[in-house]
Amino acid sequence: MSRTQLPLVGATEKITFCRICEPLCGLVATVEDGRVTQLRPDPDHPLSRGQACPKGIAFHEIAHDPDRVLHPLRRRPDGTFEQVSWEIAMSEISARLRTIMRTHGRRSVGMYYGNPSAFSYSHALWMLGFGLALGTKHIYSVGSQDTNARLVASRLLYGSLMLLPFPDLPRTDFLLIVGANPLVSHGSALFAPRIKDQLRDLRTRGGRIVVVDPRRTETAKAHEHVAVRPDTDAWLLLSLLHVIFEEGLADEAAIARQSKGVESIRRMAARFSPEGTEDVTGVPAGTVRQLARDFATAPRATAYGRTGASLGTHATVVSALIDVLALVTGNLDRAGGTLFSQSPIPVDEIAQVAGFASYDNNRSRIGDFPDVLNAYPATNMAAEITTPGDEQLRALFVTAGNPVQSVPDGAALDAALPRLDLLVGIDLYVNDTNRHADYLLPGTTWLEREDFPIGMNGAAPLPFLQMTEAVIPPQGEARPEWEIFDEIARHTGVALFTGGPLRRLAGPLGLATRFSPISLRPRPLVEALIRIGPYGDRFGLRRGGISARVLRENPHGIVLADSAPVGLQKAVVRHRDGLVRLDEPTLLKALARVDLTHPVDPDYPLRMIGLREIRSHNSWMHNAPSLMKGRARVHAARINPADAEAAGLVDGGRVAITSKTGRIETRVLVTDEVGEGTIAVPHGWGHGGGGWRRANAAGGANSNLLASAAPSDIEPIAGMTLLNGVPVRLEAVDQV
Repeated sequence: MSRTQLPLVGATEKITFCRICEPLCGLVATVEDGRVTQLRPDPDHPLSRGQACPKGIAFHEIAHDPDRVLHPLRRRPDGTFEQVSWEIAMSEISARLRTIMRTHGRRSVGMYYGNPSAFSYSHALWMLGFGLALGTKHIYSVGSQDTNARLVASRLLYGSLMLLPFPDLPRTDFLLIVGANPLVSHGSALFAPRIKDQLRDLRTRGGRIVVVDPRRTETAKAHEHVAVRPDTDAWLLLSLLHVIFEEGLADEAAIARQSKGVESIRRMAARFSPEGTEDVTGVPAGTVRQLARDFATAPRATAYGRTGASLGTHATVVSALIDVLALVTGNLDRAGGTLFSQSPIPVDEIAQVAGFASYDNNRSRIGDFPDVLNAYPATNMAAEITTPGDEQLRALFVTAGNPVQSVPDGAALDAALPRLDLLVGIDLYVNDTNRHADYLLPGTTWLEREDFPIGMNGAAPLPFLQMTEAVIPPQGEARPEWEIFDEIARHTGVALFTGGPLRRLAGPLGLATRFSPISLRPRPLVEALIRIGPYGDRFGLRRGGISARVLRENPHGIVLADSAPVGLQKAVVRHRDGLVRLDEPTLLKALARVDLTHPVDPDYPLRMIGLREIRSHNSWMHNAPSLMKGRARVHAARINPADAEAAGLVDGGRVAITSKTGRIETRVLVTDEVGEGTIAVPHGWGHGGGGWRRANAAGGANSNLLASAAPSDIEPIAGMTLLNGVPVRLEAVDQV
């Protein structure tokens, strides 16, 4: 059974791991009478070694939150919710869904999935399997506000969306960080528990860490900081490449051996001398030249970027140039450089066989955007609901997400959602989005399900794998999301296993013949994939290989190798010749769009960037009491003293921040951690509805209301939203 039955009497300790973000830190749960009474860091976890952040050790407050949805809810005519049985909810949802599909076609049905779904192997597999079996073009995800630019850069350079290059932290001598703050994020898109210690160790052995960021972040304060203006990373990276080529610092042998088309990059970079980009980036030409020389001549160097680098005007270009910088200096697929990911669970193979790893196979109805992992920009949803025509979006499933908060112009989406013929939410809370749902179905937290890390742990400087059983039974009537999608599919006649992506995945493993179409479950599927993976036991043919049994016998996890493998390029790059494509046409067209100027609109002279917080995670953890304590929970915009003075703002006062598309008000925090012309605003706040009382009372403002959802303002290659570098102006409100 998928719902592990555990003793309900007496206190016990259960070994597990956190599934909020990529480090997957080891935890020990104290369980009493079917409830988690404490979560603490696991001292015996080989990688996190007794360390976990405040979010992980507070998560039992979410699992047992009195505001949590624990039973299926149905909307009454007056807009309130009433509790109904699972049988009624499934029967009515399926009946309405069949009517919509019969009247408007399957392609009128859509889904949106949020960040937590990427940290549940079963949720992700069954949700995408359901969407693709429907044949819908209405799949949307948080990826257009997060990782899609990085994935598309990999598709253009390497032929696969699923290759996630990462820095070899234990062996490098020089780490260039572009738009990332790992001391707070703990290494987004990078599996590196205790990353603070890894960065310290790098410095201890004589290495350097340089952080390129508009804000003097926590990571920048601890290391070297190069302050760059928001949304100018493309100019800076091209000028670094300019110096490397101009001064003969490129590793021409490595370039010839590993890539094709370098002359195209060389020509592009020739236009961007440090002297020519200085006025755009704000980085002095001398600083750029020295940084390029130091990176190119370091014994081993690597570059790493995250959301700060992938949410600008040239998001995909920036993500690609970070890898190009490693390649042209001889640091790609090399110890101490930038390595290719290789997951113990063969994620790339899963995605390719099942058809999940698509790019530009289809185009969106609104905006003509390419699909990325079968999904389109989430900014499209409001227009897809309100724009008549064939394949108009009429039914929507929102699972583990809150797009009214996370998508630009959430007000438009908030207004559009009631126009749907059917809206189904699968989540833990009644939030800003699913408060409009016709049905709200209770999903499980990660404490209530078994798990295998199927997402990011391939990007691991130290290869590692851990599995966990459920720590507690599902609370109330909560169900794992995969079971919900499985049941809806069966009720509506959507074939997950007699055809479609999950059949293609299960068939080669022999699972489709061992299980009937209505009984195949995700666990045996993933257990089989582990056994055929790079560290697997090949069903007994490889001595010392891993299997689910071996993982169960080692609940703290297993270190699979002393270091990440190198020399993988020919095996993992999916271009036929195994070479990195530096002259890929889509990439070259995007590079040509990087202008030599970066004009400033005098009506909106400042640029807004986002801001991560150690006790917050997007929009979904703002109802946990211990995470919401103290002044740190007061939402505030970081504003440079000169800009504050010019706008008549004082520390602790209030400010109106206005863009072309929106306006918000919040508190002022005057600080020189941001340069003149830059403001930084935390995202995920400003909850305006739903049943999570503490989150609603927290106040703050939704910074995404300042971003544009217009198709003309969306990055065209990966459909990325412009969330870093949004032009704004400031006005004083009521000062204290």
